[in-house]
Amino acid sequence: MITWKKIINKEKTKKYFINIIKFLKKEYKIKKIFPKKNKIFETFKLTKFNQTKVVIIGQDPYYKKNQANGLAFSINKNIKLTECIKNIYKEIKNEFINFNIPKHGCLKKWSRQGILLLNSILTVEENKPLSHKNIGWEKFTNNIILYINKYLNNIIFVLWGNYAKKKIKLINKKKHIILYSSHPSSLSANKGFYGCNHFIKINKFLKLLKLKQIKW
Repeated sequence: MITWKKIINKEKTKKYFINIIKFLKKEYKIKKIFPKKNKIFETFKLTKFNQTKVVIIGQDPYYKKNQANGLAFSINKNIKLTECIKNIYKEIKNEFINFNIPKHGCLKKWSRQGILLLNSILTVEENKPLSHKNIGWEKFTNNIILYINKYLNNIIFVLWGNYAKKKIKLINKKKHIILYSSHPSSLSANKGFYGCNHFIKINKFLKLLKLKQIKW
């Protein structure tokens, strides 16, 4: 049976991944890097490979203190909501009138329902967005998407923003479902994220597939 543990252990033997680990060992010693070391692969701990139904792809982790928790778009509890999270909740509220906006931005509840919250880059230096671009994470997460593409069926891929849209080329459109829009950040939410109806669409597709719908 395929598991994230087996997949990640296989990737860990490759030269590019060994280079990532070498780089991070130095960085964590001398700089503030997010998320915490033990949370880098959190998304794979909460959403099992064979229980994955939806993959939401982000860019890189939040870069301010105590925000990043290893899940794309999600932040730690007891932390002020980011604009991104606020906009995500706003869109859900527009789609589901009865949705009660949470007071926190932790999306573990989604992960446990089969949503893999996957950033393209898994670490970041404090106050420096995209600071770990091109250290090898993109290769790793591209490989993760390729594993999902090959071994699973009818996965709903959700691509928010131009960075995530680049992943389209890795996904077999005949085998999977792809939803995309602008990013939910304050700079681009009004360019297509608002009104995308992705949360309703995800549940409609899951219903058609006779799978349990997401409780947002």
